Amino acid sequence: MVNKHRPLSPADYVPADLVQPSVALAVSGEAAQLNSTTAAAAEQMFAAAAQDGVTMTLASGYRSYGTQVATYNGYVAARGQAEADTASARPGFSEHQTGWAFDIGDGGGACGFQPCFAEQPAAVWAKANGHRFGFVVRYPWMLHEITGYYYESWHLRFIGVEAATDMSAKGIATLEEYFGLEAAPGYL
Repeated sequence: MVNKHRPLSPADYVPADLVQPSVALAVSGEAAQLNSTTAAAAEQMFAAAAQDGVTMTLASGYRSYGTQVATYNGYVAARGQAEADTASARPGFSEHQTGWAFDIGDGGGACGFQPCFAEQPAAVWAKANGHRFGFVVRYPWMLHEITGYYYESWHLRFIGVEAATDMSAKGIATLEEYFGLEAAPGYL
């Protein structure tokens, strides 16, 4: 569990089992990798979405500490630190670095990484069906005071079928609430 109160240790952690899943990719290199457990579940989920006529792509997977430094610093340079902290994790605090999380796209770039992506078939399908494969939308709508990040309909986190299905059945939207952790709206 990684959030603004729970950094990775060590900060430059690298998963030992990174693999490239057999799914449609919108990226290459390290960003096309996930840990092996997440990759296997993603393959099943992407195949099920395709069977339902929904195109889904892996738009951003694993990010090394160094890549997160560049990503975060880019946000800070463009928007300032306060706004960057609501859109990008600081280095050592990113779920992408764990290999357990990834961003999806729709294959056509419609509304990619924008609020309107929530209305695209890939996002709608993932929100409704992701739990069947162990995934949750990690940063849900209007819960940034708990998660620390504004809504990201494209950011999925693998937690296992049992936990994801339990969260769905109980109507629990955040991992902080599900695991009984304090809200993490800001860095300590």
